[in-house]
Amino acid sequence: MTWAAAAVPRHYVAADEIAAVLRELGKPEAAKVLSGKLPVSKRTRSGELGEILGTQYVARELGYRMIARLRWKDSRDMPMRGDDLLGVRMVDDDKLEFLKGEAKSRASLSTSTLDEAEAALLSEHGLPTPHALMFVAARLREMGETKLHVKILAAQLRGRIRPSDVLHLLFTFSGNNPLKLLRNHTKAYKGKIRRLGVGLQVPEHQAFIRRVFEEVIRDARTR
Repeated sequence: MTWAAAAVPRHYVAADEIAAVLRELGKPEAAKVLSGKLPVSKRTRSGELGEILGTQYVARELGYRMIARLRWKDSRDMPMRGDDLLGVRMVDDDKLEFLKGEAKSRASLSTSTLDEAEAALLSEHGLPTPHALMFVAARLREMGETKLHVKILAAQLRGRIRPSDVLHLLFTFSGNNPLKLLRNHTKAYKGKIRRLGVGLQVPEHQAFIRRVFEEVIRDARTR
């Protein structure tokens, strides 16, 4: 659980923002900044923890550049639009590869949930949604990654993204064993875009989520 709690804060608040608040206002105010960004409802916490875990997996295991998009939410309990997971990596100076992913968090994963994710993955002919691409590109520019920003814009605006440049990821975080469901769903897929299914099982799914967010808040107040 500690590993999950350690990953959560930076997905809501940038490290330099917290550092600035700590320096200028002190620890209690820094804790309030983070706590004010965290979701309150069980449903939102579940979905966003699944997205955070999926983002961590894509960045660390698959090597795509990811952004912590939850930092730009309008409201702590309102879901964000666009692709759950959108990663990009530069293969060489002229070629980009994209990851379009859906993250699903359920106490009991079902076929209908996977079908819902499938529909989202196949939107825009299976390619990353234009709005999500523009959003990621803008955030990368703000972080100083101007070369990648321009490459993404060029690929999007000039229609250079092909199905062969995209990998689909169906990431699940559930209380029940997802292996059979993901295996059957992946075997049934007949599309042209490569598809990867990854499942993380935590038997005490709801209790785990509650404890993770409790630890995040406790650590923010005591460190």
